[in-house]
Parts: sequence; structure tokens; C-alpha cells
Amino acid sequence: MTTIKLIMRETVAEKLATHLHHELSLDSLVAWAETALMDGEFEPAHLSAIRDVVDKIGVVDVRAFGLI
Repeated sequence: MTTIKLIMRETVAEKLATHLHHELSLDSLVAWAETALMDGEFEPAHLSAIRDVVDKIGVVDVRAFGLI
């Protein structure tokens, strides 16, 4: 049985901060975002904002996105 984790604004902020402090690689951050989009459940009160940010993180490693 898979446990669905509720992804909140704080969760996204923590992941980004961890990456910016060089404690989480870009590949790991992108992998987390991709998994969150497929399997996660977003905080209902901020659903669209969280989903949009996680979606953008999930494509950061795509050359056409322009960040690499």
C-alpha cells in the first residue's frame, strides 16, 4: 500500500531551500517534483500555486526550458 503525502507550500519551500544550500542535487529535486506530480496530493487551499511551481521544477532539466 502506497501512502500519499500531502504536499504543502512549506514542503516545496523546504525542497527548494535544500537545493539552494547544495544539500540536494538538481537531479534529485527534479525527480522529487516529477514524483510529486504523479503521486502526490497538493494542499487544497493552494492547489494551483503549488502545482504550478512543482510543475516548473519538474521540467527544469529540460534544455528547452532554458535553465541548463
